[in-house]
Amino acid sequence: MTSPATTAHRICPFCEACCGLELEIEAQQVVRIRGDANDVFSAGFLCPKAIGLKDLHDDPDRLRTPLIKRDGQFVEASWEEAYAEIERRLPPIIAAGGPNAVGTVLGNPVSHKMGLSLYFPRLARALGTRNMFSASSVDQVPKMLSVGLMFGSWLAVPVPDIERCDFLLVIGANPMVSNGSLWTVPDFRGKAKALRARGGKIVVIDPRRTETAAIADEHHFIRPGADVFFLLGIAHTMFDEQLVRLGRLGQHAAGLAELEAAVRAYAPEAVAARCGIDAATMRALARTLCSTQRACVYGRIGTCTQQFGTLCSWLIDVINVLSGHLDEEGGSMFPKAAAFAANTRGAPGSGRGVISGRYRSRVSGAPEVVGEIPLTCLAEEIDTPGPGQIRA
Repeated sequence: MTSPATTAHRICPFCEACCGLELEIEAQQVVRIRGDANDVFSAGFLCPKAIGLKDLHDDPDRLRTPLIKRDGQFVEASWEEAYAEIERRLPPIIAAGGPNAVGTVLGNPVSHKMGLSLYFPRLARALGTRNMFSASSVDQVPKMLSVGLMFGSWLAVPVPDIERCDFLLVIGANPMVSNGSLWTVPDFRGKAKALRARGGKIVVIDPRRTETAAIADEHHFIRPGADVFFLLGIAHTMFDEQLVRLGRLGQHAAGLAELEAAVRAYAPEAVAARCGIDAATMRALARTLCSTQRACVYGRIGTCTQQFGTLCSWLIDVINVLSGHLDEEGGSMFPKAAAFAANTRGAPGSGRGVISGRYRSRVSGAPEVVGEIPLTCLAEEIDTPGPGQIRA
């Protein structure tokens, strides 16, 4: 007799949006995945990654047991065998090469599962290695570094107040598909539609005709990796045309004269050929940002995963400051999270700040950021012989 279908509710583990899932289960097998319409964060939204969870779960190539290499081949093993192998081989490696002979690599889902998030720091402290790698360094670490240096906390990421925003400039992001990465917007499609219905405007800067670009009022194609020149052109215009209006942020903003000097050489007319967007468009966008009471710039993965990712991430927040839209209604605001929101708790100026570059990778000399070495250094740290080589 076939057991009746049941429904279970979970969250998607693939990104920080943590969209709610409604799973239909028959005979202990997932037969269908839908978005949970009652989830307060996602309101029924699902991206293709979440829909593909069933295929991932049922994939015949999925690892379901530990594997141990024997005679040059990986073979299935029990957990008891796996732990015994670790106990046999790991201590001699640490004894011979020190704790840095061990490397750890965290995949994306680790950050979105409570158990793994709580357990891994304890494992890292026990190992004592500085060779820690994760998917973050090929994702949003540039944003974490820029906001850490600018606002004093790795997690102080301001996001658009879309429900009150009247002009949204989106660069290197596709919230129609991501639901607002590092933003998490329940029903972004509906909120974007409401923004335009009240007379607001959405402009997208992207080298691809994304799903968000398709519903925007304007889409301007940019040369891949050239976002920094576009953003410098916007910042230059704000100083050049005396559009800067810091408002109450003036008492908190340091280095304004140095910033003006730094962007002086990047007039829109000088950078247009580099970024592929004409000078008139850059100047018009800068004017609109500064003349619209509720407006902001939002950038995401496309502004991070490039040569000037940290500079792009910083410039986005700089522009929101110069236009008077940081931490203002309808602008780019700091979320008031239940925990760890350093910039919405405690007395102003009481944060510890951030430090990076405390050590460097052995081979390339890449600096540590957020306690990690860039994941792109992992292969050379394994392959290059010598003291400190990763052996486990």
